[in-house]
Amino acid sequence: MTIPKLRRGDRLVLATHNAGKLKEFQELFAPFGLELISAGDLGLPEPEETGTTFAENSRTKAHASAKGANM
Repeated sequence: MTIPKLRRGDRLVLATHNAGKLKEFQELFAPFGLELISAGDLGLPEPEETGTTFAENSRTKAHASAKGANM
């Protein structure tokens, strides 16, 4: 898998529907000039969290968000 290089003005989708979490990440990424939006902003459904760890559930959310955002 190739990871693209991010540039100022690029849009990054955060795999969350949590507005507070989005705000925290927007503040962290602000110095880099990236636009962060949430999966919820795109109207994507929340995937079912069936994993047994935070990492497994995060992976599920990331895959669902990437697929839903056509990434």
